[in-house]
Amino acid sequence: MASTTDAERPHAGAITCAACDFHAVITEPNDAIERYRRHRSVTGHAIKWEQTALGVGLDTNDIETALDALGDEYPDGVPLGVLTAALSEQGVTIETTLDAIYDLRMEGAIYEPRDDHVLVV
Repeated sequence: MASTTDAERPHAGAITCAACDFHAVITEPNDAIERYRRHRSVTGHAIKWEQTALGVGLDTNDIETALDALGDEYPDGVPLGVLTAALSEQGVTIETTLDAIYDLRMEGAIYEPRDDHVLVV
């Protein structure tokens, strides 16, 4: 059986924390969210997408508009990792996106059909 190197494995991108020199290649987009939460709770630092390889092109930095646009492609819920990666290309941090998602959920503008997947109402 042939061995696959890290460079040959499909990946969603890479995340990083400049404050503590943390760097990780992410294979599944929502793994970035899990790592963000864990890193934030342990260190107090907010990691960010260093690069993404998802090919999601958005022309907005508005979280609700971006979520609505991605909803067609993800009818069972947009993974938070995909949303944060797409918005990072527009200069929006993971932290800002997750804070806005929380606010939108509390306002009733979005819902979470399953863990870490959201859709516009």
